[in-house]
Amino acid sequence: MDGAEVHIYWVRDRDEMRGALELREQVFCGEQGVPRSEELDGLDEAALHLLARAPDTEQVIGTLRLLLTGEKAKIGRVAVRSDWRRRGIASRMLTLALLKARERGCRSARLAAQLESTGLYEQAGFNVQSEIFQEAGIEHVWMGMELNH
Repeated sequence: MDGAEVHIYWVRDRDEMRGALELREQVFCGEQGVPRSEELDGLDEAALHLLARAPDTEQVIGTLRLLLTGEKAKIGRVAVRSDWRRRGIASRMLTLALLKARERGCRSARLAAQLESTGLYEQAGFNVQSEIFQEAGIEHVWMGMELNH
């Protein structure tokens, strides 16, 4: 299946939110060993969330969290099921998140990228803005971009 056939949309209710959280737990806690207490940081209620669903099964295969604070957007919790990676799903979610941030008047966006994922974010227009740091035992860098309106 091609990633272009995947349905990506903003979470509308608790059931969809549960699907996003379950995928995050699978990817971050299950695959990467992030403690559940660090994955659930209390910011989900204040955020907007994207959900990607497989075209055939409607299974949740991707998610992204967008926090909007004044003129700043913070993207995080970008997760794609392992068997759906490298098909452009994360890139499509990023595009939608940046569009929403611009619509809401944000002038900049930032994210903490796992070191191995910086290429994905650079393709979307982000630049590395920090030294490497550890978060949940995984190497990250801060990345950011200005949002032109």
